[in-house]
Amino acid sequence: MSGFVDALRAAATPVIMELKRRGAHGEDLFAGRSAGEIVDLYEGLGAPCLSVVTGSWFGGDDALLREVAELTGRPILMKDFVTSERQIAAAKASGAAAVLLTAQLLPGSLPARLAATCRHHGLTPFVEVTQAAQLARLGDARGCVAAVNNKDIRRGERGAPQIERSLALLPEILESGADCAVSASGIGSPAVAAQLLDCGFDALLVGTALLAADDPRGWLDLLQRSRNRLQVA
Repeated sequence: MSGFVDALRAAATPVIMELKRRGAHGEDLFAGRSAGEIVDLYEGLGAPCLSVVTGSWFGGDDALLREVAELTGRPILMKDFVTSERQIAAAKASGAAAVLLTAQLLPGSLPARLAATCRHHGLTPFVEVTQAAQLARLGDARGCVAAVNNKDIRRGERGAPQIERSLALLPEILESGADCAVSASGIGSPAVAAQLLDCGFDALLVGTALLAADDPRGWLDLLQRSRNRLQVA
């Protein structure tokens, strides 16, 4: 397994914590904070991995990835619309440990080819799906993180999350041979997060909820308490 996956599996709270400048509706999620302040916050919260959104539609850029990579030793996921080997090589050079591949937007066998390119460069393919057929197009999922996007990237991730999508696709992900199963986007409450982990997801990706929380530590503490209650029930 990769260092990215190993870090998630070893974490007491397996949450990939995201740096994203703007939300789906244009809201300022950094709220005057520097990237360094957010990295310090997340490291203090015990983040096993970080996610950096470099896509311009969320206010990101490649400079943000390079800045975060200089600030932390945590494995970093680069999130953007990746379609070429050039982008994958650039992500590696900028300090990423994993690269988002959005299967919903990639035609034919391109997800499989890009996943192979990621592995060639020593990066973990973080393959995001919304349907079982997209996962099937990946072919061999070994060495990949398989993530369910609970929102619709074609709509800029606006609208209500479809948490039931993660629950419905989990069996196919577990059977695919992927190294890690992740539920991503729209996880707004600690109770929902705890439910997803209790159902069998290895990890979660949480962005807006933590960035916008008045008390991020309290959010994660409530997640852990909710998990404990579910395990006792």
